[in-house]
Amino acid sequence: MASKQYPIQSGFGAQTAAADVLAGLDLRGKVAIVTGGYAGLGLETTHALAQAGATVVVPARSAAKASAALQGMRNVELAALDLLDRASIDAFARSFLDSGRPLHMLVNNAGIMATPLARDAHGYESQFSANHLGHFRLTALLLPALLAADGARVVSVSSRGHHFSGVNFDDPHFLKRDYDKWLAYGQSKTANILFALGLDERGARHGIRAFSLHPGRILDTDLKRHLSDDDLRKAGAMNEQGELVYTGCKTPAQGAATSVGCAASPQLQGMGGVYCEDVDIAHLISADEQSNSGLRPWAADPALADRLWTLSEELAGIEFRL
Repeated sequence: MASKQYPIQSGFGAQTAAADVLAGLDLRGKVAIVTGGYAGLGLETTHALAQAGATVVVPARSAAKASAALQGMRNVELAALDLLDRASIDAFARSFLDSGRPLHMLVNNAGIMATPLARDAHGYESQFSANHLGHFRLTALLLPALLAADGARVVSVSSRGHHFSGVNFDDPHFLKRDYDKWLAYGQSKTANILFALGLDERGARHGIRAFSLHPGRILDTDLKRHLSDDDLRKAGAMNEQGELVYTGCKTPAQGAATSVGCAASPQLQGMGGVYCEDVDIAHLISADEQSNSGLRPWAADPALADRLWTLSEELAGIEFRL
């Protein structure tokens, strides 16, 4: 993994917008799925891919909210999906497969952050369940469509939050330890990266490449809805007057640039299994290095990716074989 985790000097950067990454690309005839593609970063990802000509399917938990956000947008289809509900995941995947279409780009974008302790119907901690296990099951079920694309990309939207924690294989659901919303979030984001690493290792020979990414610090999204003012102040995102501090932040369009780059950029042709930032491959950093960027070693270990794959098959209740 370390040998692949080097910047490619893409020519893009933190201020690049999603439309700039796709400028000149013709995605007509391509089909994409963007989970959570109706708000914030996901909405910008949907818009950029659709503007480039792709047909974008947006599965959403809130149909009314999604319909309002996507109104008037061409090349976009809306469907129902709740990543915490296996039956909902299965129904969405079955409906898409029944359409007979190949799937060229799967952007696993939807997620929750720093939520109070909650559990799904199986007793699994909600951030690990929604952010990782739901997408793991969804990707496994969509495998026939990914294979039919004869060259597909699966993109996991992770976060710099993976710096907070690796995957605790002894207690992923906080049954034996006190719940910490940031450790839970960090664990789920590390799982996103390890999933991409494991999927690329298994899928590359079948034409499926996988990527993970940190979109950047973005305040104008619903992802922060569970954060208190105190949380925002500790993160340097709010001043003492209660005003949001945008220094060092990206707009949703800038955050989506790395997502669409991983999904469609020709610069990444023939690559995979890498973690990206600012529309480029990020650098690998040590476990204790003081850095606000880069990939931590616990998210770059193929052995941990394999261990997570086995655990995920068990917890998600699905055999994911390539």
